[in-house]
Amino acid sequence: MNSIKKSIICQNIKSFNIDNANIRNYQPIAGDVAIFEVLALGSLNAIQNEEGRNCYIFTGDKIMLSFGNRYASNQFEGYVPEGYSDEYDLIGKGGVVGKVHSMASRLELKGPTKLRLVGYATDHEGEVINTIYHSGSQVKFNVNKARSYKTILSLGSSMDSGKTTSAAHLCRGLKTAGFKVAYIKLTGTVFNKDRMLANDCGADAVADFSELGFPSTYLCSLDCLMNLYESLLSKVASVKPDYVVIEIADGLYQRETNQLLNYPLFRETIDHVMLSCGDSLAANTGIQMLMPLFGHRLFALSGIFTTRPLLIQEVEAQCKLPVLTLEKMQEEQVLMGLLTQKLRITA
Repeated sequence: MNSIKKSIICQNIKSFNIDNANIRNYQPIAGDVAIFEVLALGSLNAIQNEEGRNCYIFTGDKIMLSFGNRYASNQFEGYVPEGYSDEYDLIGKGGVVGKVHSMASRLELKGPTKLRLVGYATDHEGEVINTIYHSGSQVKFNVNKARSYKTILSLGSSMDSGKTTSAAHLCRGLKTAGFKVAYIKLTGTVFNKDRMLANDCGADAVADFSELGFPSTYLCSLDCLMNLYESLLSKVASVKPDYVVIEIADGLYQRETNQLLNYPLFRETIDHVMLSCGDSLAANTGIQMLMPLFGHRLFALSGIFTTRPLLIQEVEAQCKLPVLTLEKMQEEQVLMGLLTQKLRITA
């Protein structure tokens, strides 16, 4: 067992047995833990291990992973398989295994890393271990709960639009302004880079869905997402933040993002919204989608387009919303002026 390389999503699995008796009959669900042998390396040649660092894998290695679904337009679309398979795919570097349904064209040459199921990780009663809420309790969403902090929702027009960078630098700007700030990532696929960036930017507390054992949130029900949301807010509440920055993965059309944005009880918990975009057209379309939902709580635009002066000019010529570069987020007068102005409008 000491030779098994454990992925970060399985970091809380301290004691287990390997059961290979029912691998052909057992139907895995999201969160189920199993041991795999690496058959052939593909586009992912490493996993994030339980310490959060890159751990390179090689043909013949035994690795501990969690079954899960994945939605990533620039990576893999993958699902928990139905029934036994001779081969499985590594679909997430944080330790997510499934079967690839589609992939970005840039990955097609190498494809996914191929795996063989060795056996399921079971507890002392012989039950397959599941990572979801394995070491932490679920907190039910409470719409009436009093919250002493303001929330800022960081959204992106699509995957890789810059929302994580924007959220992290927003944390830094708020810290520079003298506030206590927490960061949570509510949806996505396990990978600790995002929360570590927020931590490095000065957030007083960081938490994401994977800390509660979710290999990903793709295909979770709305009730599940809302309970996960409450659980993450509870995890960071101990630092008594003035602001909680909330990131939702992928784009506005993505399933879970779209569900949350169109759920009134979720929107009621949001005080401010920042939209990150990759180009000027996405900024305009995003505003049209979000204004009916959030009104003046949508207070700024950011994202990859802000690294290109010509695109900033295009956006500013077409849109009335302020554009926040990463540098402007560090300017206390600019940032707090925008937040307090929107607060007055919505009060």
